[in-house]
Amino acid sequence: MRETTARRAAGLLWRTTTTAAWGSKVRGGTGGTNRSSSSITAPSSPLGTTSAKNGIIFHRRFYYNSLRRTTTIGGKGGLTTTSTTRSRRHRFLHPSSESSFLMVKTLTSSPSKPTEQQNKPTPMRELRDEFLNANSVAYLEEMEKRFKEEGGEIGMDKSWSTLLKSLDKGMTGKELSSMWEDAKNGNAPLARERRATPSSSTAPSEVTSDLIQESMRLLLLVRAYQSAGHEMATLDPLGMEKKSVNVSLDPELYGFTEKDLDREFFLGTWRMKGFLAEDQPYWTLRDILSRLRETYCGNIGYEYMHIMDREKCNWLREQIETPTQKGYKPERKKILFERLARAELFETFLSNKYTAAKRFGLEGCETLIPGFEEAVDRAADLGVKNINIGMPHRGRLNVLANVIRKPLQTIFNEFKGGPKPTGELGLSGSQYTGSGDVKYHLGTSVVTRRGVNQDKKVQLSLLANPSHLEAVDTVVIGKCAARQFYTKDYEKETVIPVLLHGDGAFSGQGIVYETLDMSQLPEYHVGGTLHIVVNNQVAFTTDPKHSRSSMYCTDVAKCIEAPVFHVNGDDVEAVAWVMQLALEWRQKFKADAVVDIVCYRKFGHNEIDEPMFTQPLMYKVIKKHVSAHQQYAEKLIKEGVLTADEVKAKHAEILKELDTEFEMSKNYVPKFRDWVSSHWQGFKSPDQFASIRNTGVDPQVLREVGAKITEIPETFTPHKTVKRVYDARRKMFETGENVDWATAEMLAFGTLLNEGNHVRLSGQDVERGTFSHRHAVIKDQSTGERFVPLRNLYRDKMAEKGLKYFTVCNSSLSEFGVLGFELGYSLDNPNSLVIWEAQFGDFANSAQVIIDQFISSGEAKWLRQTGLTLLLPHGYDGQGPEHSSARLERFLQMSDEDPRVVPDMSQTKRLAIQGTNWQICNVTTPANYFHLLRRQIHRDYRKPLIVMSPKNLLRHPKCLSPLSEFDDVDSLTDAQGTRFKRLIMDKTAKVRGLTNIPVEDHVQRLVFCSGKVYYELDAEREALKAEDTIKICRIEQLAPFPWDLVERELKRYPNAEVVWCQEEPLNMGAYTHVDQRIRTLFKHLGKEGELKYAGRNQAASPSTGYGSVHAEEQIKLIKDALVL
Repeated sequence: MRETTARRAAGLLWRTTTTAAWGSKVRGGTGGTNRSSSSITAPSSPLGTTSAKNGIIFHRRFYYNSLRRTTTIGGKGGLTTTSTTRSRRHRFLHPSSESSFLMVKTLTSSPSKPTEQQNKPTPMRELRDEFLNANSVAYLEEMEKRFKEEGGEIGMDKSWSTLLKSLDKGMTGKELSSMWEDAKNGNAPLARERRATPSSSTAPSEVTSDLIQESMRLLLLVRAYQSAGHEMATLDPLGMEKKSVNVSLDPELYGFTEKDLDREFFLGTWRMKGFLAEDQPYWTLRDILSRLRETYCGNIGYEYMHIMDREKCNWLREQIETPTQKGYKPERKKILFERLARAELFETFLSNKYTAAKRFGLEGCETLIPGFEEAVDRAADLGVKNINIGMPHRGRLNVLANVIRKPLQTIFNEFKGGPKPTGELGLSGSQYTGSGDVKYHLGTSVVTRRGVNQDKKVQLSLLANPSHLEAVDTVVIGKCAARQFYTKDYEKETVIPVLLHGDGAFSGQGIVYETLDMSQLPEYHVGGTLHIVVNNQVAFTTDPKHSRSSMYCTDVAKCIEAPVFHVNGDDVEAVAWVMQLALEWRQKFKADAVVDIVCYRKFGHNEIDEPMFTQPLMYKVIKKHVSAHQQYAEKLIKEGVLTADEVKAKHAEILKELDTEFEMSKNYVPKFRDWVSSHWQGFKSPDQFASIRNTGVDPQVLREVGAKITEIPETFTPHKTVKRVYDARRKMFETGENVDWATAEMLAFGTLLNEGNHVRLSGQDVERGTFSHRHAVIKDQSTGERFVPLRNLYRDKMAEKGLKYFTVCNSSLSEFGVLGFELGYSLDNPNSLVIWEAQFGDFANSAQVIIDQFISSGEAKWLRQTGLTLLLPHGYDGQGPEHSSARLERFLQMSDEDPRVVPDMSQTKRLAIQGTNWQICNVTTPANYFHLLRRQIHRDYRKPLIVMSPKNLLRHPKCLSPLSEFDDVDSLTDAQGTRFKRLIMDKTAKVRGLTNIPVEDHVQRLVFCSGKVYYELDAEREALKAEDTIKICRIEQLAPFPWDLVERELKRYPNAEVVWCQEEPLNMGAYTHVDQRIRTLFKHLGKEGELKYAGRNQAASPSTGYGSVHAEEQIKLIKDALVL
């Protein structure tokens, strides 16, 4: 059935925020003009306080000054509508001492007579062309009727013909079309009283515009509550909210008066869900309003009408508008009570035992605990096996104790700064304990039995995180994605993420949007996240009016059409119910959902903070406020669910458990098993020796893998340039010569895949490569079909998608969020190579929080290893300050290696790499890059790897390697060997070993460098014909420093002047890092002199933006390094 043109037009106007004079939802006004609408104080009814009859309250009229805005549809002379636009509209649930509500006139029961200048909403019965708004469906129906009767010409403004013709093409809409057919057949939702009136000359088969208009008014009133009822919900447990009534909820606006309250309206049966679908065709207006108020204006506020998918809206409407689904049986209420009691008594116990300690307690939002536990139980019953959780410090200890159920004695032990963990990691008994972290940053993983009957195993994992709010968000999502991959949870049903937020952080931190934006992206989608906002209505000391510009702190979630459930934090049953609803939504639609628990913070930001300095009014109310636990106990006693003696007995039982655990904590010794998951068992800690492994590959395997990863089907039509690239790669494997950088990378990936490992590469434009060098994904030029040559290695087993799988994906234009995701992905399982590549290395600082707080220090703080690899394009080639430097100096500065002591570098005691926090490399050959990537997997521990990856070396004619340098055959003529080279000695040197080194005392200068500057130095040296007197050594691994190899070269050239050459300015690059260590080696060897510097002068900017200046600087630094 075809939707009518008029209804299509009405739908258009309905969604146009510039219309809807009956109650515009526009929150951003123009010119800063405010609607000075009257306010009411926490009304018992969402409809107002002006006139009441039998419990139903009407506004006689909401008068307001308005900004009239005119919109023309259909070009010049087209349809003109007028709307009232509000300025920025907030919903702040408590006033500050300076709040503007003190200056707002409150609407009383006897409103004053409006002045002539005040504008009023236009009643439906008075609508004309010039007052057209989104409610005037009847007016549009009449226009359509005349449009058809008069052959396309209405006889009025020609713009009507233009509009209706444009709308009368290909329109659908079963729900509204059905309504139109009912109207034509006499079965429209007309007022029963009107139809039965003898004086009425209208037969059921004769439908007038007035009757259609009346039925539409009623439906629009219902829709208004579904859309805006949340604005009148009683969300603030402190009762301090000053609400501005949304005029769209006023029945009088739709032409209804108090006389209509007991009229019976025929609504019929509908395809839509909710109470309109109930088998009750006749409703009085009073019943409709009561039902709407009860559903949408109680202790839960629902926001879901921004969701465009009809199926999703109908499902939510059915859950929300069916009252029988929200009740709890007495036995379940007892469980909710016990969980709420445990939450409050835990905080009270900590407060009494550790009066001066910071714990960032949950007081004021204790209902989070029973609500969260209900969500976990529901998840378990729906088949969830693993829940990954990320949350800030607020309430973290309570969640650990009562939701995750971490042993209480371990939590109490952390308060007293107990002994460091004893060794249980590995066979040799590691004593590595790291530097530790405060107790409210720590995580854990526990397998527990959950579900309504507590009979299903669920693993709950809370990730450790820093104080940087929301930084852990995408880390959790990434870890969840990895677990889904490794457990083959392709439907995203058994592994789910849960993120807890604060109200200020959810609206204020940009990473929240990045997280939401990734939610439906290929290769980042995890089937939806349950977001829980602990909205205590204050961010440290900042009121909401100063911390956000939106009505709710959760408004950012609407960008992905996530439903938002606002709930009064004092109503434990409401909190529990919306938690279950959000979880069920996530499981059904594999999409995000948000629960906004509006609560309060009983104390200051921490327990020794004084909140009265900044929120005096709020904390006067809080001081007198009865806790949710006490309220619920009284409620259950009144209902007869519990007795007062049972309440006291339960309290005594919980306190006894707490006391017992407290005594046990005095002798508790933490174990590593509290931290380490089974996937990581057997991996070495920083103080355990791990033997060095070869990373070369059998020559025959190299050729076989090379043939497969360069094969393109004959039926596939690649771009001609891409075809040449793959033809050239195939030739490299056939001849065994001139392997370039991109081919070496593909070969590293391919051989790891061939060995059964998982490889994942992500970042901006990584499929092609920023510099058009990789082409890991190629596109058919005829069909646009994607093809990934590396998947040829297992294409016959694609259905299995096991560990042996290559993932490559372009990311969103984000660094912070995406790097966090990849970090989380790398944490779950060590048997994978996970790589994040920056578009340019300069952009890595957009993800500095992840680098500083997680990657560089995560193992030291939380004993969590990661093998995450960062590829940061770096190098000076005249592209200016934003495309030259990956800020190598910052990574080196964060390396925890001691530059003052030469470590023991013997083969049996070498712990240099294991003992440092990460590896930083700037490699110069494709073969060395190949071995570097493979080394990440072929070792008994994991360390982050930071690579200053090249740009112009990708196509440099000298930056090529023979295939023999990739194999596992160690010949005397092979300069590479069978593993990664931390230092590449001068190309004329012959002896690679550390003993029996021939001394070349005739050499006058020894130049150390790193990265692509080597090729320029070597070219200039050849031009000077100085290869006999000047030697150049490349330090490929800058951290940890190759002490033994640098010492070998210093001994080889004892009379040489030592120079460090770099492209970066003096205060950047690796100079300071290398200088400290060379000085230590000089002292160690008894060598006099100092390290000379050849490079750019100190500077504020990484490089010049002038090409000519760059060229001059480059020539000078090369000459400074080589000219004797």
